[in-house]
Amino acid sequence: MKHRRSLILAFVWLAATQASVWGASAWPEYRGPLQDGHAPDAAPPLQWSETENIRWKTPIHDRGWSTPVVLDGKLWMTTAREDGTQMFVVCVDLDDGHIVFDQKLLDVPNPEPLGNAMNGYASPSAVVEPGRVYVHFGTYGTFCLDAATCRVIWQRLDLPCRHYRGPGSSPILFEQFLVFHMDGADQQYVIALDKSTGNTVWRTDRSTDYNDLDEQGRPTQEGDLRKAFNTPLVIHVGNRPLLISPAAKAAYAYDPSTGREIWQVRHRGQASACRTLFDGQFVFINTGSSVTELLAVRPDGQGEITASHVGWTQNRYVPQRSSPVLVDRCIFSCNTSGVASCVDSRDGKLIWEERLNGAFTASILHAGGHLYYCSEQGDTYVVRPGRDYQQVAVNTLGDGFMASPIAVDRALYLRSRTHLYRVEAPVTP
Repeated sequence: MKHRRSLILAFVWLAATQASVWGASAWPEYRGPLQDGHAPDAAPPLQWSETENIRWKTPIHDRGWSTPVVLDGKLWMTTAREDGTQMFVVCVDLDDGHIVFDQKLLDVPNPEPLGNAMNGYASPSAVVEPGRVYVHFGTYGTFCLDAATCRVIWQRLDLPCRHYRGPGSSPILFEQFLVFHMDGADQQYVIALDKSTGNTVWRTDRSTDYNDLDEQGRPTQEGDLRKAFNTPLVIHVGNRPLLISPAAKAAYAYDPSTGREIWQVRHRGQASACRTLFDGQFVFINTGSSVTELLAVRPDGQGEITASHVGWTQNRYVPQRSSPVLVDRCIFSCNTSGVASCVDSRDGKLIWEERLNGAFTASILHAGGHLYYCSEQGDTYVVRPGRDYQQVAVNTLGDGFMASPIAVDRALYLRSRTHLYRVEAPVTP
């Protein structure tokens, strides 16, 4: 019990430290300043429409599902031609919504067809820090840009991976490294680049047995069962950082400085996409598709810890793509078909479920004491977090959301399929 309490206190301290570093005016990576979908100091509005509480609306060309990131008054995102032949970075001024930079980074003569209508070629989100923006298109290219000029400082076009259904994993920053997953049909690995030069610091191949070979010794379904779209998460267990890295058929913990594997938990899922959560006691890992489960794993193990460190497993209404949030020992989720649910983080028991209209891919945002669920059809459900379902509002915009919402200061930024919105209530004198 004493060890568990120490873990939780360390986690609370780390979260408070991260929040103070970024403040209310930044959203530096896919899941925000705390890496968990929380905007702790933001206060966005609860109601809006195309004619109410819209400060500005800016069209964004082509197709991209990457979540916007924000720092120093600029918002960054990626987009790409629908056929993948060109890929761009777009920078928008937060104050008035005008486009500061719209720069083509890649011409791709023969991109692999997606084979599905769900993903695109610009799904990984950027990550920002003072003076630098890191943009990632999976195997097609990774770039470090000067945030003031959009000049390319370095690029990597030589990291192999057959994404097969398109890239989806976003990069993160850890100390001097840019770290990301490359879980494709042909190769599956985690890689850390020196963020100053782009040089490879370490690369670690996945070690699990996918158990998917046919009679000729070839992966079935062209290796589709080996893919994943997850984004890594660095946590601290005691004084040791761990890179939590969900993939197909297993989730891993690595030493983020060296890439050495610390432990793995085996499961039966593939195409994992939902970001891991951590409450100081458990990491909550989503297994993905095929067999969709939520696992609560104690992160202090070594080796193969499936039998020894899984505290509980939940398989009802678990999302396939939308990342959940954790508020007051409740995990709030929404699966693809629109069933929102609340699970007790201590034992995995289902507390409530509620049917929402539409399909859901965008991750959940917690800001200003409310949860925001954005549907593919354009509705945003605003819900008060609690142990019963408390809907506050439903707001409709545009042509639907695949990218996740973010909140900065008093504003909500919503990227629809065609536009970027700044949603903000006027200041009352």
